[in-house]
Amino acid sequence: MRLEADRRFAVPVREGFDYITDQRNWPEYWPGFVRLEPGSRWSEPGDVTRIVIRALRREVPMELTLHRFEPPWLVEYVTTQPGLPDMRHERHFVAAGESLHYRVAVEFAPRGLYDRVIVRAAIARALARTIANLDEALVR
Repeated sequence: MRLEADRRFAVPVREGFDYITDQRNWPEYWPGFVRLEPGSRWSEPGDVTRIVIRALRREVPMELTLHRFEPPWLVEYVTTQPGLPDMRHERHFVAAGESLHYRVAVEFAPRGLYDRVIVRAAIARALARTIANLDEALVR
């Protein structure tokens, strides 16, 4: 199952990439962000970041393993979290004139009806909220 969302932002590609991939900014736009765990790294393939988010009415630890980090165009990573399927994430940064066309995608293999309905809906909401939060953060 694959879900996507995209938006154009009135910032240059590099500025958008740098803002979105800087962990210090994650609390500003990441839905349900609670905290970044000590020792987390996020700049080259193989780096692992551990965060805690609020999802489905509870705090959920999430581990992100970076697979591709190609500034300022592409980020790919896999997340694991207890009770949910592993998810593959893509972040695409494309120049659209002087603007950034940002596309996010999440892909996972549903394990059953719960994943097909509840998890899918939660991911769709998180993608929409991420885009809306970035829309506010990137206009400052």
